[in-house]
Amino acid sequence: MSSAGFRNDYAAGQSDERPWGDWAVIDAGPGFAVKRIRVVPGGILSLQRHQHRAEQWTIVAGAARVTRNTDTIELQAGESIGIGLGDIHRIANPGAEDLVFIEVQTGAELREDDIERLEDTYGRT
Repeated sequence: MSSAGFRNDYAAGQSDERPWGDWAVIDAGPGFAVKRIRVVPGGILSLQRHQHRAEQWTIVAGAARVTRNTDTIELQAGESIGIGLGDIHRIANPGAEDLVFIEVQTGAELREDDIERLEDTYGRT
């Protein structure tokens, strides 16, 4: 696949700390990015949506409470869920151990500022 027409601001090795935990980019290329995301016990990401990307989340450790549009879904290690383009979503760690999941982003524009925060426990809206 040609990289023409794709914007990807992610590169393998990038990482960031957040109030809920941290993330690191494992791999990235034209039209995709793969992140390892860790959510501390009690941590919760903002309720958000994206204009330019879809995501697939696979839980690898811990337990997750996922909000996708009007549904709340409980997931365990080995389970996954798709987040469609424009879906309102968030993930929380209701457990006593770290939640770790792999996020595969796909889309023509992949960048950290493609986050429309609708609600945020940490005041970042």
